Amino acid sequence: MKSAVTVSLVAEARGGPFVFWDGLEDACAQAARLGFDAIEIFPPAAEALDPPAIRTLLAQHGLGVAAVGTGGGWVRNQWTVTNADPAIREKARSFIHRIIDVAAELDAPAILGSMQGRCEGEITRGEALGWLGEALEGFGDHAAARGQVFLYEPLNRYETNLFNRVTDAAAWLRTLITPHIRVLADLFHMNIEETNVPAALREAGALIGHVHFADSNRRAIGFGHTDPAPVLAALREIGYAGYLSAEILPLPDTASAGAQTIASFRALTS
Repeated sequence: MKSAVTVSLVAEARGGPFVFWDGLEDACAQAARLGFDAIEIFPPAAEALDPPAIRTLLAQHGLGVAAVGTGGGWVRNQWTVTNADPAIREKARSFIHRIIDVAAELDAPAILGSMQGRCEGEITRGEALGWLGEALEGFGDHAAARGQVFLYEPLNRYETNLFNRVTDAAAWLRTLITPHIRVLADLFHMNIEETNVPAALREAGALIGHVHFADSNRRAIGFGHTDPAPVLAALREIGYAGYLSAEILPLPDTASAGAQTIASFRALTS
């Protein structure tokens, strides 16, 4: 398994669960100094990223890109793929397609998290899941054409009412036509929703495509009450060799969050 740490480029999301906030140059320098393998990027839009320049920066620091988030489309525009308005759904899909393109140029998958939306008002769960499935079919095929998979992240009940549990999301994804969607297993959300986190990971198996490495309080692993050893054992059992990416609150400060994360990663994977 490989280590990664998050950097947000979205000013409106400042204070959210990302370790670095002061641009890609600062994030890469700090991530490399701490010994991370990669960064995970949360951009405001695809147009904010310059892949050739980012590849040069990454090469200078010996880093990769673990994934690229799409949540900027929700934070800045409140776009989701399950909005009742078809024009907004189309804007959301177009926004995500462009991020898939840029992420692929950085040899990374894109993530659907907050832009999945929820069923509310007059929207039924069946309608919302129909729109979500339609979007994921398109995202999976679009990503595959660029040599990537696409990541879908179940969120806790306070953020969505579509899929909260990894097990439920994995079962539903198996009903889709596209084989190119993988589950992003966020340990913070799983701590809230799963009855047994290691068992949920084992049940999802090969569908696990990315892991957000966060403790029970969304701080760095070791700063909450999650026992990470059984989680790592389950990931090894299913043959997971991807990233453990710290999408965490920068508490008590960025430096401490980063240092604690890499120390925990090394202790668990050595």
